[in-house]
Amino acid sequence: MEKMSRVTTALSGSALTGHTMHCHLDAPANAISVCRDAAQVVVAGRSIFKIYAIEEEQFVEKLNLRVGRKPSLNLSCADVVWHQMDENLLATAATNGVVVTWNLGRPSRNKQDQLFTEHKRTVNKVCFHPSEAHVLLSGSQDGFMKCFDLRKKDSVSTFSGQSESVRDVQFSIRDYFTFASTFENGNVQLWDIRRPDRCERMFTAHNGPVFCCDWHPEDRGWLATGGRDKMVKVWDMTTHRAKEVHCVQTIASVARVKWRPECRHHLATCSMMVDHNIYVWDVRRPFVPAAMFEEHRDVTTGIAWRHPHDPSFLLSGSKDSTLCQHLFRDASQPVERANPEGLCYGLFGDLAFAAKESLVVTESGRKPYAGDRRHPIFFKRKLDPAEPFAGLASSALSVFEMEPGSGSMSWFVDTAERYALAGRPLAELCDHNAKVARELGRNQVAQTWTMLRIIYCSPGLVPTTNLNHSVGKGSSCGLPLMNSFNLKDMSQGLGSETRLDRSKGDTRSDTVLLDSSATLITNEDNEETEGSDVPADYLLGDVDGEEDELYLLDPEHAHTEETEYVLPQEAFPLRHEIVDTPPGPEHLQDKADSPHVSGSEADAASLAPMDSSFSLISVSHALYDSRLPPDFFSALVCDMLRFYAEQGDVQMAVSVLIVLGERVRKDIDEQTQEHWYTSYIDLLQRFCLWNVSNQVVKLSTSRAISCLNQASTTLHVNCSHCKRPMSSRGWVCDRCHRCASMCAVCHHVVKGLFVWCQGCSHGGHLQHIMKWLEGSSHCPAGCGHLCEYS
Repeated sequence: MEKMSRVTTALSGSALTGHTMHCHLDAPANAISVCRDAAQVVVAGRSIFKIYAIEEEQFVEKLNLRVGRKPSLNLSCADVVWHQMDENLLATAATNGVVVTWNLGRPSRNKQDQLFTEHKRTVNKVCFHPSEAHVLLSGSQDGFMKCFDLRKKDSVSTFSGQSESVRDVQFSIRDYFTFASTFENGNVQLWDIRRPDRCERMFTAHNGPVFCCDWHPEDRGWLATGGRDKMVKVWDMTTHRAKEVHCVQTIASVARVKWRPECRHHLATCSMMVDHNIYVWDVRRPFVPAAMFEEHRDVTTGIAWRHPHDPSFLLSGSKDSTLCQHLFRDASQPVERANPEGLCYGLFGDLAFAAKESLVVTESGRKPYAGDRRHPIFFKRKLDPAEPFAGLASSALSVFEMEPGSGSMSWFVDTAERYALAGRPLAELCDHNAKVARELGRNQVAQTWTMLRIIYCSPGLVPTTNLNHSVGKGSSCGLPLMNSFNLKDMSQGLGSETRLDRSKGDTRSDTVLLDSSATLITNEDNEETEGSDVPADYLLGDVDGEEDELYLLDPEHAHTEETEYVLPQEAFPLRHEIVDTPPGPEHLQDKADSPHVSGSEADAASLAPMDSSFSLISVSHALYDSRLPPDFFSALVCDMLRFYAEQGDVQMAVSVLIVLGERVRKDIDEQTQEHWYTSYIDLLQRFCLWNVSNQVVKLSTSRAISCLNQASTTLHVNCSHCKRPMSSRGWVCDRCHRCASMCAVCHHVVKGLFVWCQGCSHGGHLQHIMKWLEGSSHCPAGCGHLCEYS
């Protein structure tokens, strides 16, 4: 036994004493319950059903209720409760659907009193009425709740939740006839035991199953619920509609919740899986537990405060086969280990930073002057000693504001609303998005869309295997050319430089865009030729060096000492003799304004005689098309998307992913795509761009994202005749046995899209109603209402 600090609590003449201790059980426990004098605790499970006395130093086994009985599923307990008015009365819920009551006052070894076998599935919860000694309530996996009078052999009332299985039932402490029930569909129902035909109130409390509930011992209308959504919610039931007054976010599914005695805002919780600790929360501080018990090594299955007026002792049972008594004074305080600093970005770029006062006290007195946005603005609030957390933490908040206008995100909203992501050909999508980006002043983004259009939408794609060709030293082999052009028609200003002078270390980084639709030739001063935006006075080839080099062609200024870099005058055998008649300067000036040879002239079958002063570079026909295949640019496009994402522009990355689709999806891993989509959707939702967000989800290429708008959607359907909730998944009401959604035109069940008139509530198939209203404005059901379809 582990001995810790000892506490003595005076309770109306008697005293509770003890310390933190535990004992080992024979089997895992599923539930525990304490008798009214806080001196004994009962532990129940699938293979254990024992009563222990709680002494000052240890737990002492008093009675084993399984001894002397044959093994039976009736003893496999899912829950146990000890009556708070009769110390000899116990009740258990069995996994086979049996409810058993036990009388500890019987002289025989067999303490079993009554056996109720009306439930068809596992009974999840049993609960005694707080002031009636003979009233017992049970909730089962079969969806029914039954009220038993222990003086009779059968149940006196059956309550149908018209829903899935019942997970918990609890009588109200203050309202004699009221009890609450929780269900796996997330609903909570309030019932009056005098009216078993329908519940008094029903509301959806959690997104998923509600595993537990507990009425506040002091506040009449407060009901705490816990569910699989990892939340504990406190509801005010005194209002016309249930109002959520507090919400605590935990880290795992909540299996049990119990209000702490004598502490109005404290409650204890334990988890159904993953987390083995027990937490005590102050609902006014929902993110950091007030206390934490860490004794268990497996999931905690049951918790109970030892006495309804003592907040110091908490009992717990676990799947690790231990029974523990926790002293609140010995609990760890998570707030003491919490990080006192916090950092958060605002929607428009402002940065907030919270830290201990000691870290910012030196600058807290400085007042920022107007226009100074580089330094933080400090906020300090005087602490109110009456506040519950005044002594736990104290910090100063500093805010770094953005320059006025610099943090405007109007471009993001305009871009999201105006971008076209689907429904048009790829070329039109790229052109439209480029135009939108250009109108918003985002020229780099506009140029990116234009480049994507060029890469993926141009005709005449070629294999990548024909892209590289060698130009060796002194090679006389034929040189494949991208386009045909004649150097004789070049202006005088062309080429004062013959080649790259490697001895002087002169380098050039100009790039070439070779296009089959236009011949690109520029001079040394980068003068543009017809149909070109970029210099094209280079030929691209592979040499023996480490990198590809670019060379100029100008035979008049060739350097004879470096013949290995001079291209041959003729690239192929001539069919006729070329007459050497050197032209004068006047001849060149006349030719300066001559038009360039068009691309169609490259298909000529023969060559015309030319002057030998200029080399003729031409071929009889194009050896291959000049276009590169899109796959050649895949790595570049992926790098571009990562660049935009790293810069924070996930909008561009996601938009390109959607527009290009399978062209680029295969080259980016699913996890990266999902991260981009999630970030963009989060931004869209922050700016309330719900339609755009839904469109992105629908067009998403990631499977994890495309199903986001198909989850967390619950439709509550009521029968159109008896107005009761539809409990089954079919189309027939369980109560009135009539079809719920009949078409007023064809009188068949509507199993797809259903449209109805908001005035008379009649409707049917969408196409049928539309066709009917084209010829008549009266309701097809014959009710006389003038229906209108808009």
